[in-house]
Amino acid sequence: MNNNWYQKPEMIVALSALLISIVTAIVGIYSAYIDRSYARASVWPRVEIYRSFSGDKFEYGVTNSGNGPALIKYAVVEYNSKAIKTWSEVPKLGNYSQSHISTKILSPQNIINPISYRGENIEAYLTADKSIDIELCYCSIYDECWLTSRVNEPIVVDSCVVDESKAFTQ
Repeated sequence: MNNNWYQKPEMIVALSALLISIVTAIVGIYSAYIDRSYARASVWPRVEIYRSFSGDKFEYGVTNSGNGPALIKYAVVEYNSKAIKTWSEVPKLGNYSQSHISTKILSPQNIINPISYRGENIEAYLTADKSIDIELCYCSIYDECWLTSRVNEPIVVDSCVVDESKAFTQ
């Protein structure tokens, strides 16, 4: 009897075992990919910037409406298209309270108020608001990073790097 090597029963069993091993490895790799994607999605931050005012109160707010912590790497605040370091560089603002927004960890569903004012000088804040731009760069715990502004449409970036001369320090 002239059997070729691939027609022998032990070779058929061996090739079947090899095929099953390859399929199992592919399923395992795909499962790990899905698990990693799920893990990233479960800690995805979503930072949004907003302005709020009513009566005698004005404030900017930064909130994390995502599932995971946002590692805020830097903030750039511009007044009349010029980067500023502190709120005191905006003229005619006074008696405000402030919170640090650069290099901060913002937990999910939490809010930071970079500047808050209550008083009779609300018009100065509303006027200044027309000339203020805020940009934040933040990352997830998996080093996936986004750049957002008051438009609140995050842009994916490779990393958060800022020219120190433009970085907001408060």
